[in-house]
Amino acid sequence: MVKSFLFLVFCFSCLTLSGQDLDDLDSLLVDRDIENYSLRIFSNFKVNKFSISDDESKSKFVPNNRYGLGLGFANKKIILDIAVNIKNPNKEKTSRFDLQATTILKDKNYVKIYTQVYKGFNAKNNFDEPTVFRDDIKSVSVGLNYMYMLDDIEFSYSLLKAGLANKNHENIFVTAGFGVFGSFDYFSAKPSILSEITNPFNEQADIKRYQGLSFGVMAGVISFFKLPENITATVNIMPGVGLADKKVTLQDGAYKPSNLMLYKLDFLIGLSYNLKRYYVSLSYNNGLYSTDLDYGNNYLLNLTKAKLAVGYKFGNRK
Repeated sequence: MVKSFLFLVFCFSCLTLSGQDLDDLDSLLVDRDIENYSLRIFSNFKVNKFSISDDESKSKFVPNNRYGLGLGFANKKIILDIAVNIKNPNKEKTSRFDLQATTILKDKNYVKIYTQVYKGFNAKNNFDEPTVFRDDIKSVSVGLNYMYMLDDIEFSYSLLKAGLANKNHENIFVTAGFGVFGSFDYFSAKPSILSEITNPFNEQADIKRYQGLSFGVMAGVISFFKLPENITATVNIMPGVGLADKKVTLQDGAYKPSNLMLYKLDFLIGLSYNLKRYYVSLSYNNGLYSTDLDYGNNYLLNLTKAKLAVGYKFGNRK
């Protein structure tokens, strides 16, 4: 199932580029204006966590070493940041690979991809069982979001995060769009995610392995605001709905949930403070994916990313 999803993502990329000549590709991905480039240092916070719940009880699984420090660069076309994960020697380590990328193609095409592989989670609950670290729990999340916006979105998103807010643009800018998404989601545990606690769930919630492949449609609103003292802000909301092919494996059997619906919500809040040579940007991004596992059990995947960046702008700025 993973290979099939990655193959579809590859095909999407090929179809997107097959009709472009080299000049078009260059204009899509390369920013030749040195005035738009900046070098940045940043601190980030990343969490890939998930939960199983029913009407009364909830068990959630949260990783450790969620903070990072890094270096990157930004321009009008793309923002590329590379971080080193910070590990607390007094806590058990979560092994993790977390790659997220967002770009704007030809001002109207919003594209986001992510690949996250985590192993080692704190198992928490709301029914008074102690929190324990489970190094046997693994989670894999891979996804692609694409949206076509009705108006140019560079002012409200990429330029704000790169410290390049356009001074000639309106003080308030709002645009809407529509698009598609695809995702693969997986988690597993040995022998099961609830095996080390006395829990109030039914036996169908004591899952050994879950995997789901989903495709759907999404819509969204991106907004941009100029505030006093060279401060700009953005609020982006992108809900979606889709169908998911799901399989739940228990310790003594397996089943496919009958309810195929999957609901998602992405939202981002960002602030940027601009000077001639420097800028500071703060962003908080959250993605929620919710689906029904039958038997009264619900599954929620929560992908959270926050970032504080300080950038130095290149070019001869007077």
